Amino acid sequence: MPTPRLIAFDLDDTLAPSKSAIDPRMGALLVELAERVEVAIISGGQLQQFQVQVVDNLPAASDAVRDALHLLPTCGTQYYRLTADGIGTVYAHRLTDDEKARALAAVEEEARRLELWESETWGDILEDRGSQITFSALGQSAPLAAKIAWDPTGAKKNALREAVAARIPDLEVRSGGSTSVDITHRGIDKAYGMRQLSEQTGIPLDDMLFVGDRLDPDGNDYPVLAMGVTCHAVDGWEDTAAFLTDLIPRLPVRV
Repeated sequence: MPTPRLIAFDLDDTLAPSKSAIDPRMGALLVELAERVEVAIISGGQLQQFQVQVVDNLPAASDAVRDALHLLPTCGTQYYRLTADGIGTVYAHRLTDDEKARALAAVEEEARRLELWESETWGDILEDRGSQITFSALGQSAPLAAKIAWDPTGAKKNALREAVAARIPDLEVRSGGSTSVDITHRGIDKAYGMRQLSEQTGIPLDDMLFVGDRLDPDGNDYPVLAMGVTCHAVDGWEDTAAFLTDLIPRLPVRV
């Protein structure tokens, strides 16, 4: 592909292990990359997750480098930039109180009906992220090994997604992480986030590259591939680090 002007990343299992801080090596690579191109992170997680996992663990960087970082929590329904004063809001499209109430009721009732409501969890099962309601079967802080063991084939999560979608057809219900289901306004997925990036930055989608670990048809990164954006599949943050180590020296530093 031609040299990308913007490279976007999934977060969990692409830049860092699920719900974990980025490794110092990844932080250094992201800063090096932002010296050359615009860098975006798009995830179903909320802003606090971006801050704790990424922003707080970046090495010292110039204002120009920080200005090249774009944060899109909840798949792009919120958009933030790093500023001298902290994190600045570009926009945040939130669910109404009625939409939140119906989403919370539907996902809890269907999870209980399908016997997917666990009694022993690590943190809250349901989370109001403003523009997104998220169901996490084992809680927000569940260890990775437990999450992998809970639904290795994705069958439980997909069954819940289908049941909830039938209950609230005016909202979007999609698979999130390894044990999660996300509910947003219709038409919201990572492809939406990429379109917002293009609109806000003026960079055409053809000049972007997306890096993610779930580009398979059932994965939450797949909508980006399906919309025609050039994508690179990885298997964990170490794979991403190896890819960037090879790519960065071939990208010119911005003048």
